[in-house]
Amino acid sequence: MYNESAKIAESIGRLRAVLQRLGRSWELILVNDGSTDGTGEAARQAIGGDPAIHLIDYSPNRGRGYALRRGFAKARGEWILSTESDLTWGEAVLERLPAALETAGVDFAIASPHMPGGRLENVPGLRVFLSRYGNRLLCLALGRRTTMASGMTRCYRAEVLRALDLESDDKEIHLEILSKAYALGFRSVDVPAVLRWEPERKRRGFPSAKLLRFAWTHLLFGFQEGPFLLFGTAGLGLMGLGTLCGGYAAWLSIGGTPVAGRPLLTVTLLCLLFGLQILLFAFLAAQLLELRRQNIRLQRKWAQRESQS
Repeated sequence: MYNESAKIAESIGRLRAVLQRLGRSWELILVNDGSTDGTGEAARQAIGGDPAIHLIDYSPNRGRGYALRRGFAKARGEWILSTESDLTWGEAVLERLPAALETAGVDFAIASPHMPGGRLENVPGLRVFLSRYGNRLLCLALGRRTTMASGMTRCYRAEVLRALDLESDDKEIHLEILSKAYALGFRSVDVPAVLRWEPERKRRGFPSAKLLRFAWTHLLFGFQEGPFLLFGTAGLGLMGLGTLCGGYAAWLSIGGTPVAGRPLLTVTLLCLLFGLQILLFAFLAAQLLELRRQNIRLQRKWAQRESQS
């Protein structure tokens, strides 16, 4: 929660109602991420004396990643669901996520508006564009294992989160979770969902500097997880251009036109050499990525041994 005092009581009521319908034991953990508008006090009043609802309250604002890590550490259940306190995904998705996780026999379920049955409603056009095409890039980098890499609304088996050494303090935590979970062999399933903004949030918008930083960090993650997306494409493109230039020079030479000393030959050689170098760099980056994934697996095995000793 961050500055949600006007709606937090309603959200708690809606969440409590859907959790009670699940027919399972449950707890609701509210994380107040340094709100400055009285959200913490409003949440306490809405909780009343309900022993199943817990409040984590701290100051100052530390970011979504830090808030999630605090909540994950507090959670005791076999399944852990995370979502925004303003319920932009609605509360019904909290029933559908664990059902899909159980039916598919996977390790975590992800709410996605980018698959059949899902959609974005009342969201500004720029945000729709960045979400749709940004997640396509991230999907390619992650090996097409999800259509929504940047979303918070998910349901995990608890052992997934316990196996991850999470570090991110901001929204990059969603990407960090996927990267490390997939490296450890955990599997996911996407669940179609509707992301709906309230009119007042659409008017409030999203600060441009923050939006640019968000897009930049996610773009960097995409290239980190899939180095061939950037370097491989650039390298192959340059080598292709060099091949075309060389072919054209050969055609001119066969036709009797002298090409010696022409800039065309220089362009051909430069494109081929730089293209090859970039491809080699992409190969090295891919090897480093695999080493990082192996390190994650080794860390998990070491942690398991320590817990057993």
